[in-house]
Amino acid sequence: MTGMANATLPDLTVGELSRRSGVPASALRFYEDEGLIRSRRTAGNQRRYCRDALRRVTFIRMSQRVGMPLSTIREVLALLPDDRTPTRADWARISQCWREDLNARIRQMEQLRDELTDCIGCGCMSLAKCRLANPGDRLGADGPGPQRLADHRGDGYYEA
Repeated sequence: MTGMANATLPDLTVGELSRRSGVPASALRFYEDEGLIRSRRTAGNQRRYCRDALRRVTFIRMSQRVGMPLSTIREVLALLPDDRTPTRADWARISQCWREDLNARIRQMEQLRDELTDCIGCGCMSLAKCRLANPGDRLGADGPGPQRLADHRGDGYYEA
């Protein structure tokens, strides 16, 4: 991440990046430790971030807000160019990487919303014993866990 397109502007200190992004400096250092953003060190061992880091931090925060794990965010950010400022087309391309995953999460949240009243409506909070939502414990035969929230893609249960 050399920031060639921003060569005339000085790099950002960790404090400046924190102020501009609204992300605490401790989180920025964590992101760097996790390989999500990069800095260079000055002769005095101070961090300096290319201005591109501001967009990357924003992307990280937005991705976290929709529930993306940092490992997935790291994989997608690795697709961005290091030798130039990412373009709108670059950002559009990487945002497509998890479009289907977001659609699946939306479907799961809609299912949760639609079934939530049935689940807690009687107050017992037990699908194993609930006569309204699970008469005769018929879902118990399907195994432990939230059977109604099972991930129908076949790779496990939905986890918040």
